[in-house]
Amino acid sequence: MKTKLVLTLLLLAGTFAAFKIEDSPFAALLKKMEAYNQKYPQEKVYLHLDKPYYAIGDDIWFKAYVINTQTTRPTNISDILYVELISESDSVKKQLKLPLMAGISWGDFKLPDSLQEGNYRIRAYTQWMRNAGPEFFFDKTLKIGNAWANKVFTNATYTISPEDKAQKINSTIRFTDKAGHPYTATEISYVVQMNLKNVHKGKAVTNNNGEIDFSFLNTHPELKTGTITATLALPDKQKVSKNILLNLASQELDVQFFPEGGNLVENIPSKVAFKAINSAGLGKDISGTLVDNEGTEVTKFNSSYLGMGNFTLNPQSGKTYTAVLKMPNGSEQKVNLPKAQSSGYVLSVNLVDSTKFSVRLYISQDNLNKGELKLVGQNNGTLCFSTVAKTEKQVVSVNIPTKDIPSGIIQFTLFGPNNEPVAERLAFVHNTNDFMDLQLQSDKKTYQKREQVKFNLSSGFEGKPVQGSFSVSVTNTTIVQPDLDNESNIYTSLLLTSDLSGYVEKPNHYFQDRSATTLHELDNLLMTQGWRRFLWKNVINDLPPLNSFQPEKSLKISGTITTLGGKPIEKGKVSLFSSSGGLFTIDTLSDANGRFSFDNLIFNDSTKFVVQARTGKNKKNVEIKMDVVPGQMVTKNKNTGDIEVNVNEAISGYVKKSENYFEELTRRGLLQRSINLKEVNIVEKKNPAKNSSNLNGAGRADAVITAEQLGTCVTLSQCLQGRVAGLMIRNGQAYLMRSQGTPMNIVVDGMPMEPDFLDNLNPQDVETIEVLKSIGNTAIYGMRGGGGVLVITTKRGGGNYSTVYAPGIITYNPKGYYSSRQFYSPKFTPQSSSRPDLRTTVYWNPQVVTDAAGKKEFDYYNTDLPGLYRVVLEGINGAGQLGRKVYTYEVK
Repeated sequence: MKTKLVLTLLLLAGTFAAFKIEDSPFAALLKKMEAYNQKYPQEKVYLHLDKPYYAIGDDIWFKAYVINTQTTRPTNISDILYVELISESDSVKKQLKLPLMAGISWGDFKLPDSLQEGNYRIRAYTQWMRNAGPEFFFDKTLKIGNAWANKVFTNATYTISPEDKAQKINSTIRFTDKAGHPYTATEISYVVQMNLKNVHKGKAVTNNNGEIDFSFLNTHPELKTGTITATLALPDKQKVSKNILLNLASQELDVQFFPEGGNLVENIPSKVAFKAINSAGLGKDISGTLVDNEGTEVTKFNSSYLGMGNFTLNPQSGKTYTAVLKMPNGSEQKVNLPKAQSSGYVLSVNLVDSTKFSVRLYISQDNLNKGELKLVGQNNGTLCFSTVAKTEKQVVSVNIPTKDIPSGIIQFTLFGPNNEPVAERLAFVHNTNDFMDLQLQSDKKTYQKREQVKFNLSSGFEGKPVQGSFSVSVTNTTIVQPDLDNESNIYTSLLLTSDLSGYVEKPNHYFQDRSATTLHELDNLLMTQGWRRFLWKNVINDLPPLNSFQPEKSLKISGTITTLGGKPIEKGKVSLFSSSGGLFTIDTLSDANGRFSFDNLIFNDSTKFVVQARTGKNKKNVEIKMDVVPGQMVTKNKNTGDIEVNVNEAISGYVKKSENYFEELTRRGLLQRSINLKEVNIVEKKNPAKNSSNLNGAGRADAVITAEQLGTCVTLSQCLQGRVAGLMIRNGQAYLMRSQGTPMNIVVDGMPMEPDFLDNLNPQDVETIEVLKSIGNTAIYGMRGGGGVLVITTKRGGGNYSTVYAPGIITYNPKGYYSSRQFYSPKFTPQSSSRPDLRTTVYWNPQVVTDAAGKKEFDYYNTDLPGLYRVVLEGINGAGQLGRKVYTYEVK
């Protein structure tokens, strides 16, 4: 996909001179840049999702593609990927940790009925990507509706009016049941939250339309979003709480102007791009007039797409300029343009056609004959071309062919005579020969319901077959209607939005065609959208980036051991135990700093470990401190334009049709609802073993020994001796008299331990010991319970990272790999069940791999629903070339 090259360009009439890389001072800077990017490469993530939106009860299926931007090949930096499902209130609902195999992985999220409908986000990143910041993560907003497990549907509308220095918010919320019937005469209590603070609360009774109306003041108008939590008392005395998005999108527009290259310079013509967005972040078309400080009209302008456009201005000495905008409500809004500099440079870039850029450098009169200018173009940190220009004339022009520049965003940077950057500009290159040629052929164009569909896939590049890894999603467009302009895909993500901070509205619009109009609209986007992955001053001054997070190559468990006084222990023996999936033990020695590490581990999520440490003289008075990487904070949703107040209504067609599918699965026992109990007042009965991990339930034991009963013992074996009928101690191990040959097994804070572990625990650190003797209590432990079980709960027990407070021993529950589920694709035969097949995702396959000949076959069966079926195929090959193919066929 990318070829590394340096072009030395010659301007007509000799204005540009040949650039000698090996002995130029500027060449040293370019070499610095190359070394910098090789040492600190970036990663990009794209997730191919099976659908653009979902409903509670659905599964979200995805495949991850992670590339190294330095090589544009599948990443060789990180081997672990994090994927998160984030709620509307910016909290992580689920997090998956996935192994990356040559930059590829896949997984899924189940959407249980414990979740509410709303605007969720799916976010993906590696630890290494955290250094560049969350603005470059994969972060997509998903609408998730709910009809299957939903009794209350809401519709909210808001109007805003100014009141002193605040805003008066008038809210109307309608409550209906699944059939659309209003909940009349129903008592509602509500709380309004903004910026995590309660700003208003009250009670109301719905009218005949199921509506309540209330108003409140927003004393911080800069806050645009919040949540209204409304609680209803339904006729069956069940209480239902609904979280309703408060989105204060006003008609006020934020309009900004961006001189091409960075600055206006007096007496030099410049292109000025502008962008107008409303408070929701959506572009709004505007028109206006540009006037100077004397009120003279200079030019008129209009936006061309999503509030973006541009005009040309030649700023005159001593003058300032103001844009007078015509607002949608008929009013005017004035915005001052940036003041023009008296001296400087202007960098102008135009894509004349798809084959070349026309670049012009404008030089102010006072900068003539002051040395050489250098123009550099780079893509993802890789140098694409560099030129040098003499400053003998005020205008320098050059044409730059695009055929050898990799597809994606190219960053033009102009350096002054002192090798400092003086102007910068982004542009976009789309070379069709950078992408794989994918052919997708079905055995028919028209099928029947439940009929088998067979596909032949062929992948090639430059006329030769290539092997690639692909993902395939098939949906019925009568149920899942695609939004083509707003669709994110492997091209929009890896070539465009992953390099632009902030929200990009309708990203796929710029890839729908290659017309001059679309190219012009894309250019306006790049001139108005901020972009910065690294600062030139860091390269110039040899300043490394702040890399707080290192690439993860494998799962590992590491930490430090010290004396009780905090002194590092060298050559201490550290052992790692686990009984998950079979007992295993590994040992290592600590280094001079007390550090230890167990690398190249493979374990699933929820695996529990015991870490035991001893000094070199086998003393156990050791403190163990585990390394814990802090979690990634959840930032506010940047995709403000994709947020929908009334999600169920926005995707009502899909929500209603998917409900039939979920009801059918429920009848067949394949999908279960949570059981919502009526409100009951419960009087707590104190359980001495409330934090217990007893599989029978806390406190369900033949005997429970509490902390108060352990205060006079030196060892736990002494505490147990003679205290429980039928239990005896021999050589520090507990036995039941009925099975003297088999010692009792020990479970500490949920972690199975060996029988001789008993006296490693300090009695003062134990909360309870539950003794399981009878078959009724030990049966749940299977063969491990044959000799009886001691369930020990420490005073620090419970939680994912619980510590057994015993010298030199802790239990540890790190996050392991998620075991991805397999998509169920039925096979129909004449004897197949007559039960309806109403799948909303017809087929999902995250691992379709073509062979050395570029070939692969796959097949599946249609559902019972007719319509136009849409097949989306995306993927990458080992050299980093991307591919995407969309195919449709009809089912009658």
